[in-house]
Amino acid sequence: MAVMAQPTHTPVLLAEVLDALQPVLGAGCAMLDATVGLGGHSAALLEACPGTSLVGIDRDGEALALAGDRLAGFDVTLVQARFDDLGAVLDDAGIDRVQAILFDLGLSSLQIDEAGRGFAYTQDGPLDMRMDDRTAVTAADIVNTWPDTDLARVIRDFGEEPHALRVAQAIVAARQQAPILTTGQLAAVVTAAMPAAVRYGSGGHPAKRVFQALRIATNDELAALTKALPKALARLCVGGRMAVISYHSLEDRIVKQGFRAAATSQAPRRLPVVPESLQPRFAQVSDQAIRPSPDEVAINPRAASARMRVITRVREDAK
Repeated sequence: MAVMAQPTHTPVLLAEVLDALQPVLGAGCAMLDATVGLGGHSAALLEACPGTSLVGIDRDGEALALAGDRLAGFDVTLVQARFDDLGAVLDDAGIDRVQAILFDLGLSSLQIDEAGRGFAYTQDGPLDMRMDDRTAVTAADIVNTWPDTDLARVIRDFGEEPHALRVAQAIVAARQQAPILTTGQLAAVVTAAMPAAVRYGSGGHPAKRVFQALRIATNDELAALTKALPKALARLCVGGRMAVISYHSLEDRIVKQGFRAAATSQAPRRLPVVPESLQPRFAQVSDQAIRPSPDEVAINPRAASARMRVITRVREDAK
């Protein structure tokens, strides 16, 4: 894939990420950016914390190349991989534990803005949606081969779309006439399938939830996140922190439940003294998700749905 010029990129919750992770970084420290994207968060952290080294992971080879240009001059190792492979990536880099970990989930500006990537319902392009173009299955494969029951399940579960079955049946009917190969074709089919109240209402583009669902399915995003979180927690040193930025309720629910479990004692209730082996290894830095300020949303509307959760390791695992 050809490398584009550096696109406009505004890191979401940048000040809040710095507040969360800068205190645990500095000379001799290592950080993992599990979704390095275009490198905006990492660049700010490395500039603010001289002497910190970075391992950056991303599935998107084009984004990784641009991040490499942005992070030139810092102590950085960049690897194209899924973030649930982070254990192997750190092992290959000779790193056991890190002081800080960042996940910025969802799409990068590059993926949203480039029509040829197939993520955007507002631009016509090939129906691709792969974050890593080395993987085989595209969104077009799913749309044109899956039965309506499976399409409906994905659209309902991953897109939280109340009209999932109706949309799935419309997709199957349309593809019987001709394959659905572009984002414009799919957006038109979905829009036509929606009730008039949705088509002409104020809830945003009628296809937005369907596109979200297909993107998640194409990239196996939720399964990867579920596997990655415990692996990341295991690599955090005592006193270290992990921050995760999510953009929809499905991602945030996985993070919230994972952090809550990690920060909960394993001792039975009403046990008078909790032994060290049952004490929680982690503590949540904030009970509530951190949201962008109104000023940030006004400047960058894409930040509106973002929420960040932060956790810290307070003790080693029980022996």
